[in-house]
Amino acid sequence: MTAAEPVLAAAPRPRETVTARAAAPRPRPRGYTVTVRALGPLLLLALWWAASATGALTPDVLASPAGVIRATGELWGNGQLPDALVTSLTRAVTGLLLGLVTGLTLGVVTGFTRLGDELLDSPIQALRTVPFLSLVPLFMVWFGINEIAKVLLIAVATTFPMYVSTVGGVRNADPKLVEAMRSFGMGRLAIVREVVLPGALPSLLSGLRLSMTLSVIALIAAEEINATAGIGYLMAQAQSYARTDVLAVCILVYGLFGLLADAFVRLLERILMPWRRAGR
Repeated sequence: MTAAEPVLAAAPRPRETVTARAAAPRPRPRGYTVTVRALGPLLLLALWWAASATGALTPDVLASPAGVIRATGELWGNGQLPDALVTSLTRAVTGLLLGLVTGLTLGVVTGFTRLGDELLDSPIQALRTVPFLSLVPLFMVWFGINEIAKVLLIAVATTFPMYVSTVGGVRNADPKLVEAMRSFGMGRLAIVREVVLPGALPSLLSGLRLSMTLSVIALIAAEEINATAGIGYLMAQAQSYARTDVLAVCILVYGLFGLLADAFVRLLERILMPWRRAGR
């Protein structure tokens, strides 16, 4: 036996298996996740109620939670709130769909073809740096104060996040896989549909989340263009009469739009990419 043999015999065994097992996180109970997510809004609601009950927050600054609930019942009972919800949702969804289709199409063309990259990427990147709010006066001159200006403003705001995410996802497609599909005689459209877009799905969903969030922000700006219906119109009327309870209702509705949009994208992620939920 050589002097090196005892050292080799005493060497510890590899621990790769133990490390891999320890690194695997246990899934959290669904009730725990829901409770933790609800803590933040419940805390804000409790602070709001306490400030109103103690007089630190007066009704002329912000109505109490009870006053907001009464205003919601009043607006729902006289039909103003349902009509405003339908009008605002129609504007937001129409502009969002237009922006998503435009951003997805331009992103695929730019990310998948060299000619599209050379022709389109530079001008689109230049336009992307222009704040969409600065386009409000120009859109009013071009399209007047009708629905077209409002919908197009939302479309412009939602196009660029989808474009950037699509370009990034398409360019990350495996070139070897794309080349293999071409060698089997698959055309460009088929490769995009069957290979590129499925591989870019995480980026597409990220762009969808950003676009849906921006659609709510753009909706608020769009409804400032002399709206005669919608949540923005209710806010303008409430501002004229200093109705802070109605203003709070409208703000909460906008916030609810954003939460529903985020929940919708999370649901799509669970359906389209179930492996991302594994181990959480």
